[in-house]
Parts: sequence; C-alpha cells; structure tokens
Amino acid sequence: MKNSVRTLIYFSVFILYSLAAFSQTEAVKRIISEGQKHNLVMQHIDVLTNRFGGRPIGSDAYDNAAQWMLDQYKQWGVEAHLEEAGELPVGFNRGGWWGRMIGGEAPMTLHFGTPSYTSGTKGIQRGHVLIEPKTEEEFNRMRHKLKNAWVLVSGQNSGWPIGHTAKDDSIRNDMKAQNRLITVTNDSLRRLSWEKGIEYKPQPLKEYPALFYKEMVEAGVLGFIQRAAVPIRALYDRKWLAEKDCSFYTVSEVADIKLDEQQYDLIYRMAKERRDFWLEFDIRNYFKLGPVKYHNVVASIKGSKYPDEYVIVSGHLDSYDIATGAVDCGTGIGPMMEAARLIAHSGAKPLRTILFVAFAGEEFGLLGAQAFAKSHAKKLDKISNLFNRDGGPTPAVGIRVPQAMYDDFKAVCKPLETLNPEIPFKVEIAQPRRKPTQMGGTDASVFAMKGVPTLSFSEKDVKGYHFSYDEIWHTERDIYNKQIPEYQEHTAIVTAVVALGIANLKHQLSREGLYK
Repeated sequence: MKNSVRTLIYFSVFILYSLAAFSQTEAVKRIISEGQKHNLVMQHIDVLTNRFGGRPIGSDAYDNAAQWMLDQYKQWGVEAHLEEAGELPVGFNRGGWWGRMIGGEAPMTLHFGTPSYTSGTKGIQRGHVLIEPKTEEEFNRMRHKLKNAWVLVSGQNSGWPIGHTAKDDSIRNDMKAQNRLITVTNDSLRRLSWEKGIEYKPQPLKEYPALFYKEMVEAGVLGFIQRAAVPIRALYDRKWLAEKDCSFYTVSEVADIKLDEQQYDLIYRMAKERRDFWLEFDIRNYFKLGPVKYHNVVASIKGSKYPDEYVIVSGHLDSYDIATGAVDCGTGIGPMMEAARLIAHSGAKPLRTILFVAFAGEEFGLLGAQAFAKSHAKKLDKISNLFNRDGGPTPAVGIRVPQAMYDDFKAVCKPLETLNPEIPFKVEIAQPRRKPTQMGGTDASVFAMKGVPTLSFSEKDVKGYHFSYDEIWHTERDIYNKQIPEYQEHTAIVTAVVALGIANLKHQLSREGLYK
C-alpha cells in the first residue's frame, strides 16, 4: 500500500512538472506569435515621446509619463507602483521657443536651444547685439550699452549652461586678476616698443564664458548666446541644482542660448562690424516651487515558486527635453514595456519574479538606480541578471555570458535561433571582466559595482539603417523619426523570451566567472 501511495505521489509530481514545462513552452510560443503579429512597442514609444515629450526629472512630462506607465501595466494585469527615488529643490517645464534676426544683410529664423533649468524670456524680447567684454576697461566702456542687449560669449557649447554659481564667480574673479596683470604687462611692452622700436608679442587674455557675468546681468542684459555645433546639444543646470541655496527664488533671470554655429559666426561678424540689427527671442522655460519628488516605476510578475528571486528588465524613463527622448531612452522603455505585455498576454507563470523597472534621474547621475539599489539591498544577491537597455534602436543579436551560464542561456535562447533569419541571435562565451569600482554611463553600472550580473544584449545594425548614436545623444534629433520599428519589435520579443526563460530556470544563474 505504501509503495502504491509513493508511486502515486511521484507520478503526480512528474505530471505537474511536465505540465509546467509544457505551459512555459506554450507561453514562449504565444510571446513570439503575439510579438510578430501584434507588436505594440512603437505605440508605447509614440505615446512616451510624442504625447509627453522630453522628460527631465522634476517636470510634469516625467510625472505624467510615470502615471501613464502605471495605467498601462494595470490594463495588462501587471502589478505596478511608484517608488520614491529622491527630490529636487525646484521643478522645470519646457514650453516652445523661437527666435529671429531683424535687419542686417540676411534676416533669418534662428536655430538654437537652451538647457533645462535655465530661464526663458519675459515674453518676446528684442535687443541689439554686443560681443562680451574681456577686460574691466572694456566693460566700463560699454556698461550703458549692455542694457537690453543680447551678448555673444566665448567658448563652444558642450550642452551645459553658462556657470553662475559661487564657484564660477571665484574662477572669474581669479581670471580677472590675471587679466589685469596681463594688461599691465602688455601696456609696458607696447610702450617699450613705441619708445625703442622693439617688436613684441602681446600675451593673450584669459577667457571664460561671460567673464563679467554678474556685472552684465546687473547692467540689464537680456541673455547670453554661445556658439553651438549642429545638431545642438542641451543638458541642464547641474551646478546650480547642486547648490545649497538652490530654490525657486535663486533662478538665474537671463536666457542662456546655444546658437547654430553658422548663424553665430555671421552674427558675431556683424556685431564686430558694429552694424545695426536686432535679435528677437521668445523662450518659454517655466519653473515650479520645490521640493519636487521623482519616482522609479516598478512593475512585477510574481514568481510562482521562488518569489524572492528576481530577473530585472530595465531602462530609464527620464530624458533631456531639447528633443523628446525617443531613443535615449525610449529604446529602453518601449521594449521593456512590450516585453511585460507579451509575458502577461502569454499567461506565463514564471518560477521567479520578473521586475520591470523604469529608473528616474539616469541623466542626472544614475539617481533612480542608486535609490533602488539602496532600498532593495537585501535583494541584490537574489538577482539572476539585470537586463538594462540604454543605447540605440539597433536590435538584440546575441549575448556574451560566462562559461558557467552558457548552457542555461543556450537553452533559454534556443527559440530565438529561428525567430528571424535576417536578425540571427547568438550566445557566446565571455571571459571574466573586472568588477567596476565606480559608476559608469548607465544604470547597470550601479548594480555591477555590487556584484549583480548585468549582462546585456549585443546589438548590431544588421540591415544597414545608418543609425548614428552620437547624432541623437542629448541633442535636438533624439526624436521618434530616429526609431527603427522592426529592430524595436524584434528586441521586445527577445527580451520577453530571455527574461521569462531565465526566470524559469530550476536554479538561480551561477555568478562563477562573471568577474575577475
């Protein structure tokens, strides 16, 4: 009798495991079928970028996008919530902007941008143009003329605004002192040259963008204009936001304009020639009282057997707002959301919990990832892998893994071998790498520092769409049109299949050979 009962139990367990394996295989088939016939990844990216636009933390666009993600997950039957990741002392919202040159030899519409968290204009503002002073004598000579002027400043735009913190003031004061000494030296050499006919080469003055910044602001300038390469890159006022006294009431009151270098050069020449012309700008940059909290968006499909072990799929929800953040990081958020939908649609019951995390503040210093790693520190040892996507719209074509993970990944990725013959997928062995000791350029580095596997998919423009990441990176061209739909759809399917497969392994992935 005991043998019969034991046999019945063994048989029941076998049937259950067989049914589980069968159902998971069917789930993968459903993921691939749905992903090929009714893929919604581009719809997600369309809403994210064309309805909400650029999404710096502290903006309404970011908060609205986060709430929309919660609503989407709810519709798909996926549990989701917001996790507070930090707060900013002041918030910022971007409006429209335009500018034009009036008079001169070639009236034109101006091509420019402004960094986030910098002031706009007070309505439409028209003013004459001056080249910034380099010495105190020059400043005093033009002090009265600075009122209601647009000032051309030195330096090439790198995306950051002109510094106006106490540290910047200190640097400027030091350079002014050096320039006073250089001026005295040059005057002495010039006098000797005149008296004794000795040739001399004057020492160049030290340059710093808007060297007389405070003095020019007090004199009543409308704003500053700096030369910018195309496509124009615009970031945010990082240094001011880090100041202890940063608040709604310490905002810089003048515009900081990054102008197309060809137009800048023309306008500079005209200003140097003292021609009569004017520039007119309307820049609608708005602030809101702080503190303003920002949140990670965390969704989960709970594990049926090992709910306290995890596979994470992630990207960052925030972006700069000179464009719409379609690639950086719509290419991370779109496939992540679609992977969550495909897995939920398939009816899969993963053994481990799959988390879908949209990090906040990646562009502000990996803030959301740091907050998540800190608040979930006890979970880090239980993460099989964090699949973070933060690159171009090129497709996932493979993955490189340590020897100890190879057999697991090879089995999990088998359905991808025939997914799309035009975009073959390959699993390869990678040698151990050094564990990073400091944060890098993506959220994944925060977790890698703590020993979490952060293996990401290899990507390649296999069909030759001629995508250039440098063209869109934090520039005005990071827009929906730069997406490559078939690549994004393919990546969403790959992400769903692999995340589900790793979650369904009988064991947590080995970390042997991951780091040196």
